Amino acid sequence: MLFDPTILINEPMHVLAVVAIIIVGKSMAAMLLVLMLRYPLNTALTVAASLGQIGEFSFILAGLGLSLGLMPAEGMSLVLAGALISIAFNPIAFAAVVPIRNWILKYSAVARKYENRDDPFAELPMSTERKFLQGQVVIVGYGHVGQRIANALSEKDIPYIIAEQNRELVQDLRKQGKNAVSGDATEPSVLIQAHITDAAMLVVATSDPLNVRQMIDTARTLNPEIEIVLRTRSEDETKLLRKDKIGTVFFGEEELAKSMTHYILDRFNAKSESTHRKN
Repeated sequence: MLFDPTILINEPMHVLAVVAIIIVGKSMAAMLLVLMLRYPLNTALTVAASLGQIGEFSFILAGLGLSLGLMPAEGMSLVLAGALISIAFNPIAFAAVVPIRNWILKYSAVARKYENRDDPFAELPMSTERKFLQGQVVIVGYGHVGQRIANALSEKDIPYIIAEQNRELVQDLRKQGKNAVSGDATEPSVLIQAHITDAAMLVVATSDPLNVRQMIDTARTLNPEIEIVLRTRSEDETKLLRKDKIGTVFFGEEELAKSMTHYILDRFNAKSESTHRKN
């Protein structure tokens, strides 16, 4: 309702300049920062795509600038045009992440060298004990679910290795004495560093349906006998994964309902037994 569509006709070059700053300038700055933090190219491109837009907060800032006389009315229309166009373009940017990455790696030797650069957290330390390298559990993702699983395994003295994209989190885990590798587990190199070839089980604690199949295919290629355990957030995805017999699938809402039902029935059984004893 705030948008004046005539700005597209009256000032097309200004609109293009604003859109270029948002989509190209902002995305490039984000990508360079992520690469400087030693994340892989795929992560950098994904972050760049996600930040290549502006939203409602820009409307608030533009409105404030307008009310303070720091920006003309035309500026507000340009900001709105840039927001609408960048939001509409965002799905295309996400769809282009993988093709752009493949194209860059194919034609740029510098990019390939940078992608394969040494990262101390992308490999397990040479001092890692043997028990963590054979018959272990590989946990992909160290969020709330992954952390609880890891704690339970630690209590039972079951060896495990964590594969996590967040490099800073991997650094913290190393300081705590945990075995963790940094990187995207859809990449074979990350699972290889987690010694997936000799692992007993792969636990996918993330809930990303887009990459889980690729991850599992890689794991099964490297270790055909490995047991797969994974979580989902979508009932439809759960049905598909169970139909394809990819592994043991846990659906969050389903497991919650089972736990609550079990608790309720136990409580009523306890009350029933108590009543019979009194009688």
